[in-house]
Amino acid sequence: MKNFIALLIGMPFGLGIALSGMANPAKVLNFFDLAGTWDPSLIFVMGGALVAAAIGYALIFRLRKSPVLEDSFHVPASRVVDRRLAFGAALFGVGWGIAGFCPGGAIPAIGLGHTGIWVFLAAMFAGMMATRAVSSLSTQKPAYDITKS
Repeated sequence: MKNFIALLIGMPFGLGIALSGMANPAKVLNFFDLAGTWDPSLIFVMGGALVAAAIGYALIFRLRKSPVLEDSFHVPASRVVDRRLAFGAALFGVGWGIAGFCPGGAIPAIGLGHTGIWVFLAAMFAGMMATRAVSSLSTQKPAYDITKS
């Protein structure tokens, strides 16, 4: 049942990604091309998503003590920005800039027939498996604590 509900919730997200053009890697890459064919539409898509998410989270956390299908909300317990988080964010950005896909836009791109998506998905899953293999070896200390800034 949880997977079915996740599918229902994900469908409007995927539809929004497809309709906004964000599943098209050329459109996303044009956002990063400041000196050439710059396309600022990604800012508006992300801004709209940020506003919708902020309102949604504020309402949900105010109106409910727990999710419908879980015992509690799963929110990060730590407010520490460590090397692992910073490296992962940088790697995400580099991959997005090279491929023009992010995980959220990749799934709708499958249905739109973008051929490069399969290379991206293979690389993404390989990276996820490598991260899991290496993460057990890491015992690093946090690099920066945002609660003390």
